[in-house]
Amino acid sequence: MNHVTEKLKPQRVWYHFEEISKIPHASGNEEKVVEYIIEFSKANNLTCTKDPAGNVLVVKPPARGFESRPVVVLQAHLDMVPEKNEESDHDFSKDPIALVIEGGWLKAKDTTLGADNGIGVAAMLTMLEDKSLRAGKIECLFTVGEETGLDGALALSPELLEGRLLVNLDTEEIGAIYIGCAGGRDSLLELPLKMKETVPGQKGIKVGVRGLLGGHSGVDIQKGRGNAVKLITRMLKRLEKKLRYNIVSFEGGDKLNAIPREAFCTIAVKDDSLVPAKELLSKLFSDIKNEYAETDGNLSFRAEECPLPHELYDEPSTRIITDLLMMLPHGVISMSPVIEGLVETSSNLASVKTEGETLRVGTNQRSSVGSALEWMSDAHLSIARVCGAHIEQPPGYPGWNPDPASKLLQKTKAAYKRVTGEEAEAKALHAGLECGIIKEKYEGMDVISLGPTVEGGHSPYERVGIKSVETFWEILLATFEEIYSG
Repeated sequence: MNHVTEKLKPQRVWYHFEEISKIPHASGNEEKVVEYIIEFSKANNLTCTKDPAGNVLVVKPPARGFESRPVVVLQAHLDMVPEKNEESDHDFSKDPIALVIEGGWLKAKDTTLGADNGIGVAAMLTMLEDKSLRAGKIECLFTVGEETGLDGALALSPELLEGRLLVNLDTEEIGAIYIGCAGGRDSLLELPLKMKETVPGQKGIKVGVRGLLGGHSGVDIQKGRGNAVKLITRMLKRLEKKLRYNIVSFEGGDKLNAIPREAFCTIAVKDDSLVPAKELLSKLFSDIKNEYAETDGNLSFRAEECPLPHELYDEPSTRIITDLLMMLPHGVISMSPVIEGLVETSSNLASVKTEGETLRVGTNQRSSVGSALEWMSDAHLSIARVCGAHIEQPPGYPGWNPDPASKLLQKTKAAYKRVTGEEAEAKALHAGLECGIIKEKYEGMDVISLGPTVEGGHSPYERVGIKSVETFWEILLATFEEIYSG
């Protein structure tokens, strides 16, 4: 059977990526791809260890003459974000990812691609099977649950790894070597609501906002893209000034690390308010569409009459829903005064869902400064208290402070210059990487992160630059040559 990627280079990297794409591996469902890694290890006579959390460590012995040379750790995560367009019937629990080549890019049909972090995983497998590689011992660490809170990395035993040179393969910009990242924390709110019976003479309107680009709540938060939950809330708040309505249901967003692309809210209005409400909502959306014309050109809206259930939320509950969603911060809070263009602190209003007499809201805060992360967490705590909501804030994960003097960074920059003839840029990332956790667990660990160009991460628009994968692979090989030269 032919592979979609069979003519792409480097062929073995693409081969492994396509094989991984056939295996369901959304966060929380990594068992089969873990089995794939274990079977691969057996076939290549490599030592393989699976820890209690599900992480897998595969060890490649040193080449002859390199037994006493430094041990290098390669690391990538096995899980992917399962996002799809509304019209897609893709089942992430069993269906393979449908790969599509479009120009110089590889993408998926109507779903996330899984280049984050499947390309890194494929590169590690290719490295492990390469019998010609002249290097010391290589420890390949495949972690689980990264996209749901860096769970696998947090569960790592401090005794698992021997190496103290870590090359993480989970960043998404060729030409950049990452040397720092933000820490993060989630805030999970539950707002108690009261319901009442629907009365005769009320009509239902289902309001929907779709077509936003969304994206990664760290990498894309500074791009000014719309948040579907926020946009519907804005319209409802303006509608509130003109006529009375009751919220029947509200749902939008799903993943805590993804900006909501779609949101839907059903409201009930009096019979004689049906037409004015729909007209006003359309006018309000028109204004918003103009506001986001540059960032979200495919933004769409609908307001359709719909049947009503027997119960809906009473007036105080309706108002507190919109008040809470208006108050919760979303977007860039502050920029770094040290690194130009780097977001320092942000918050993502990630998910909203009404369930019976409860509104559940999920948000995610990030900062490269510990005190600022605490500030944003406390801000959510205060908002929850004012609105009468219960809030849970799990511990989160640490950031990774940049080290411009890193010896591994210098070797990787030399490798990049040798491959491309250009200077690589050392950067920090406003997103959570497992590097911060691993560095904290293993004293003396020297860390860098690199990867090919991936756009639209955590959304169905995700795509990876085909040429960038070839360059990424060449840089990785050259980095090993630099580490083991002399």
